Amino acid sequence: VQLQASGGGLVQAGESLRLACAASGLSLDYSAIAWFRQAPGKECEGVSCICSSDGSSWIADSVKGRFTISSDNAKNTAYLEMNSLKPEDTAVYYCATDTGVAGQGTLVTVSS
Repeated sequence: VQLQASGGGLVQAGESLRLACAASGLSLDYSAIAWFRQAPGKECEGVSCICSSDGSSWIADSVKGRFTISSDNAKNTAYLEMNSLKPEDTAVYYCATDTGVAGQGTLVTVSS
């Protein structure tokens, strides 16, 4: 099982990014995917997760209304659409399965 996160970059406050988490070795039809982030000097924070098998999802209060999680099971890829980005969203973003497999992170930097 492998996960590959991509889509990070440097943006200004108020701009948007879409992160992608490409999965191999598993099917998103049967697996949940979660996004986490870790900012410099801070603990890892859960951001959002989605379970395609029952359509359920969760999103952290800190990003609610700005971030949206989705998945394209045909592409076996989950996405995190991030709008109205704030400097405090700066972090390395990781995706992980419900079985504990995590991929390399992608860095998001939001300048003020």
